[in-house]
Amino acid sequence: MKNLIKEQELKLKNILQDLGYETEHVTINISSRPDLGQYQFNDAMSLAKKYGKNPRIIAEEIVNELKKNPVWSEVSIAGPGFINLTFNNDVLLDFVNNDILAPIVNNNPKTIVVDYGGANVAKALHVGHLRAANIGEAIKRLLKYYGHKVIGDAHLGDWGLPMGQVILELKHRYPDSKYFDENHVGEYPEDIKITNADLEEIYPIAAMKTKEDKDFYKEAKDITAKLQAGHPGYTALWKYFVKLSVDNIKYLYDKLNVDFELWYGESDAKPYVEPSIELMKNQDLAKMSEGALIIEVKTPEDNKPMPPVMLKKSDGSDGYHVTDVATIYGRMEENNPDEIWYIVDKRQNLHFEQIFRAVRKSNIVPEDIKLIHVGYGTINGPDGKPFKTRDGDAMSLLGMMDMIKTEAISKVVDHIPEKEKEVVADMVAMAALKYADIVPNVMTDYICDPAMFTEMTGKTGPYLQYTIVRINSLLEKAKDKDLKIGPITKINNNLELNVLLNIINTPIAMNKSLEAKSLNEIADHLYNLANAYNNFYANSRILEEADIELRTSWLGLSKLVSDTMLMLLNILAIDVPDRM
Repeated sequence: MKNLIKEQELKLKNILQDLGYETEHVTINISSRPDLGQYQFNDAMSLAKKYGKNPRIIAEEIVNELKKNPVWSEVSIAGPGFINLTFNNDVLLDFVNNDILAPIVNNNPKTIVVDYGGANVAKALHVGHLRAANIGEAIKRLLKYYGHKVIGDAHLGDWGLPMGQVILELKHRYPDSKYFDENHVGEYPEDIKITNADLEEIYPIAAMKTKEDKDFYKEAKDITAKLQAGHPGYTALWKYFVKLSVDNIKYLYDKLNVDFELWYGESDAKPYVEPSIELMKNQDLAKMSEGALIIEVKTPEDNKPMPPVMLKKSDGSDGYHVTDVATIYGRMEENNPDEIWYIVDKRQNLHFEQIFRAVRKSNIVPEDIKLIHVGYGTINGPDGKPFKTRDGDAMSLLGMMDMIKTEAISKVVDHIPEKEKEVVADMVAMAALKYADIVPNVMTDYICDPAMFTEMTGKTGPYLQYTIVRINSLLEKAKDKDLKIGPITKINNNLELNVLLNIINTPIAMNKSLEAKSLNEIADHLYNLANAYNNFYANSRILEEADIELRTSWLGLSKLVSDTMLMLLNILAIDVPDRM
């Protein structure tokens, strides 16, 4: 999308340089005082401090130059040196009629791996998995929009003690299975018949036994070590329930409109574990501590505890950290990325600090490669605590989806044919769920409120969908009447001007979201654009307008709003039904 504000920022930077003022960044902001101007430039104060001059004098110098540019209809100074800017209407009209939505051309694209999802094999996805998948997918799509090569990895939890727990529980239930026969040779008959639902029932039972029964825990650890060492029966069984789980996980992610380029699990890092450890040993970084192999990552500057990274446990199995270290090693080998982003719960911040330090210290990752942890908050219940069922268990993601869909069905209008209601309700429910998840800043916790999420008015996904459905219905009626749609040639009043300015401000919201690594700027902007358009729509009889040029312009404006909103909703992986 073309960025009119960025164009003017570059011109303003040249003005500052010609006046003798050097500054790295020039930012034109949306005005906090629309009565004074559409935009503001507030850097006269910082320049005054840097150059030891009165900010008002600097502002006057800048304004005198800006007034020479016909792009601005008004340029003025407020207070100690705030510069207010208002575009010439003809400039706005020319801009929006000339491929404003053209794709961005990136002449220096980066290769970026985005690690998000984090579903655990054999375990039901819970509400916490929504945020990783939803935020990660949108961030990935936003990066792709800016022309980067982005590789999304589901990074499944399919390795480690949880796998040993589940295998042990199955051993207790099916002791005569060939999977547990140490003397078995050849293929394994499927003498254990389980479903994904069975696995989801087994997982919490096995986890509880591990906590309460020391012998169970010891044997689960032993099975885990043997699995990681390639035990044939355990490996075959593990592959069996990985497939069961992944099929179900993909089904849920499909419903969320989440699509990964890679479906790697923690197990896929196994080939890189020993090379990672050898690299650290060769640099005298890995050392033994109480029977375990570790790498210290604390520094003299640390003012809080910084535990070491565990590479090998005392029983010889892979440490909790080494899988992530090896995963990064593998990504450097396979993808040669410029950046690696992790979309993971903010409570894992210490873990990622440890991992990032370890791979930097061992030169697995050079200093010029960015490692970024985007931490997110929790989805909470009315009590402000992480959302759970009435029984106190973590709410499943599917259960949450069904809850939202029930609310959505009650709000889908009666005129939609019965056979379409289910499809429409699904789309409305997913929009409600996904949009509510990105309205708060990514780091912020929020309360799950299905009734509020599915409202057709206010800052909700369904409100955005309804706005587009309304516009598209209007455009269809215009086509049926053979009415011309666009170009936009008139700005008749402030309602139309507000819509146009919201469209022009779209790249600002997108840039802010990318810089902050949060989607709330885009979420807020979508609502503001929809609200501006609906105010204009309510006060304009578009199809009945007698002035043909004005009607044509209004229809062009309507189409541009729809196209802009659809572009942004596509970045958020939110679909729009044909009718609501």
